[in-house]
Amino acid sequence: MAAYVFEVPFRDVGLRGEMFSAAYITHAEEALARFWASRQQAGSDPAFYVSKVSCSLLRALRFGDRVECTVRVSKIGGKSAGFVIIMYRGEERVAEAEVVWTACDGESGTPVPLPEELRDWLYKYLD
Repeated sequence: MAAYVFEVPFRDVGLRGEMFSAAYITHAEEALARFWASRQQAGSDPAFYVSKVSCSLLRALRFGDRVECTVRVSKIGGKSAGFVIIMYRGEERVAEAEVVWTACDGESGTPVPLPEELRDWLYKYLD
């Protein structure tokens, strides 16, 4: 699976020359969206909502830095899946985000169990 790679755009950088903290989450969610898009969708797939987002910043990113994001599954629950998105500048780990998605019925929003075929796919990427 191809990693999500980006260069820090000027719009994501504040007056101190460092990337805004919210931009780390934005790029982590983009990496997760691309990871998810690599999967063949199934008719039994539930809708998802984000139930948790967190990010640990290890090194500041600056305008023009080339960043590579990798996505792994960190946990698989009965009704949710957790993902860890790690950002690297070269070999240096600069940030780690966690995003948890909860499966739900598309109409009612009620949490539902993850389908077995989806769980099987997620297990291939479990860290």
